[in-house]
Amino acid sequence: MEQACNDAEKEGISCELIDLKTLIPWDKETVEASVKKTGRLLVSHEAPVTGGFGAEISASIVERCFLRLEAPVARVCGLDTPFLWF
Repeated sequence: MEQACNDAEKEGISCELIDLKTLIPWDKETVEASVKKTGRLLVSHEAPVTGGFGAEISASIVERCFLRLEAPVARVCGLDTPFLWF
């Protein structure tokens, strides 16, 4: 993600990378401030897209910043693949 952010800035695209150190509690204020500044949000994590924490982040930001978003919140996550529980 850091490399992608650096590459975007070389192309003249402003990009902020926020590394959430904790998920509970997660830093809503920092993410919200970034969305208000940029108008966009891309959430990336390794868990599957369905049921992942990115959905919680997306929902919370849409609730708090709906009128500031210039595009839908995007998620880049792991694939929804079946796995066995033993």
